[in-house]
Amino acid sequence: MWKYTARVDGMMCGMCESHVNDAVRKAFPVKKVTSSRSKKETVVLSETELDEAALRDAIQAAGYDAGEIRKEPWEKKGLFGR
Repeated sequence: MWKYTARVDGMMCGMCESHVNDAVRKAFPVKKVTSSRSKKETVVLSETELDEAALRDAIQAAGYDAGEIRKEPWEKKGLFGR
C-alpha cells in the first residue's frame, strides 16, 4: 500500500476537510482519506499508486490549493507492532 501526504491550503473548517475528502474519493478508489485543516494536509492510503498530478487536480477542483505531495510505502501496523 501507499501513503500520500498532500499539502492543502484553504481549509477553514470541518466541512472543508469533508469537501477535500469527497473530491479525492470521487477521483480515486482509495482505502482511506483524512484531511486536517490545522496540519494543512490530506493523507491518502491506497493499494495502488496514484497519479500525483491527478490528485493535485482533484483537490484544486474542489477549490483548495494543493502543494507538495509526499509518497511513501505504507504497511498496516498490527497490535503490539506486529
